[in-house]
Amino acid sequence: MQDTDILILSGPEIDALLNHQELEIVNTVRLAYETHQDGKSSLPFSTFLRFPDEPRNRIIALPAYLGADFQVAGLKWISSFPGNLNRGLDRASAVIILNSALTGRPEAILEGSLISAKRTAASAALAARSLQSQRRAKAASMIGCGLINFEIARFLRATCPEVEKLTLFDKDPARAEHFKQSCLKNLGYVEVEIADSTETVLAASSLISIATTSSEPHLFDLSQCLPGSTILHISLRDLSPELILSHENIVDDIEHVCQAQTSVHLAAQLVGNTEFIKGTLAQVVRGDISIRENPDGIVIFSPFGLGVLDLAVSKLVCEFAARQGAGTRLSGFLPASWAGQDSTASSDDK
Repeated sequence: MQDTDILILSGPEIDALLNHQELEIVNTVRLAYETHQDGKSSLPFSTFLRFPDEPRNRIIALPAYLGADFQVAGLKWISSFPGNLNRGLDRASAVIILNSALTGRPEAILEGSLISAKRTAASAALAARSLQSQRRAKAASMIGCGLINFEIARFLRATCPEVEKLTLFDKDPARAEHFKQSCLKNLGYVEVEIADSTETVLAASSLISIATTSSEPHLFDLSQCLPGSTILHISLRDLSPELILSHENIVDDIEHVCQAQTSVHLAAQLVGNTEFIKGTLAQVVRGDISIRENPDGIVIFSPFGLGVLDLAVSKLVCEFAARQGAGTRLSGFLPASWAGQDSTASSDDK
């Protein structure tokens, strides 16, 4: 590509490039977490654009830089409009812009919702693999039957192949049935059941993934959970702060997750500190901290969703695209450099 060109990658192209690449994506996410843990990143707080008349709707800007072997900067601009589900549209839509870490010039524009879903699922699968006790779950429960949990179900098949059964719950039975049929058809699960309540789904297995559109806590009791359960608290606002404080907590970034009225943020406001957070997933993966001092206790993973993960997976997509000649290379997207137009100018010219 010329330095005035830009690469455009559409959703269908990204879907094809990432097909059957779950283990590669999980490894990329792991390396991104470790790079961030090492301080080789820049990660400003996310900016939330809200709409006064529609408080559930938001568009979030996640700028980031990821160093070490990644050397990429960029921005994810992702919207969440829960009402889209009633319009037959996906809740989330997004674009990602990648910039050169050397020149700062934009180099690629990618459809972002697929990348966001897959990096979220890869993070959840990495947590599931890392946080379970020796008695690894052979089944998983899922609260919320949308795209995120579907991708988590896909990534669990790759990283935790011993999980062969899913138990589902969604407030909309039709969505749960659609999710069930999609899992049976596309993901190779042996058995998929639909629960009639959150109590039933919580008791069905020791690995639980929660991915809903809830904007405030709606779960106040985990007594139904099996001993030694692992809860992937992906949507961040489902559990009451009292539940957060009552169990062992792992996050992706302590500062980031304690904002925007997440359940962890509410817990921190309640007690005035973050000492109830055991550490980060990167620390667990590296063995820097120990977990499950009580083998029968519940471990909760609450990932805020870091922009560095989007950049890492986006760079992986661009590498796949370069090998396969995928995407549209838009020539002359950037203007020619004004500074380079007069090659005869000397440093003495003023």
